[in-house]
Amino acid sequence: MNEPKFPLGQIVTTPAALEAIDPEDMRSSLARHAAADWGDLCEEDRTENEISLRNDLRIFSVYRDRKGVKFWIITEADRSSTCILLPTDY
Repeated sequence: MNEPKFPLGQIVTTPAALEAIDPEDMRSSLARHAAADWGDLCEEDRTENEISLRNDLRIFSVYRDRKGVKFWIITEADRSSTCILLPTDY
């Protein structure tokens, strides 16, 4: 796995995401997120993440677990926390 490109801070997960997402997929997606593998983002959002990485802004990734459940990972601009959530949680 690639080295992390930024700190995740405290990792939190919404109750709905905990219930819906396979735990192993959650862990592997966190590692991908920290390594700047943004998952299923469009090119415009990927570019925005690269800018956010350089300028300490919020970072957003989209993944799907083995059951096809779509989920988001968002790291705050100050890198104090990262949240795993379902789109409906937002």
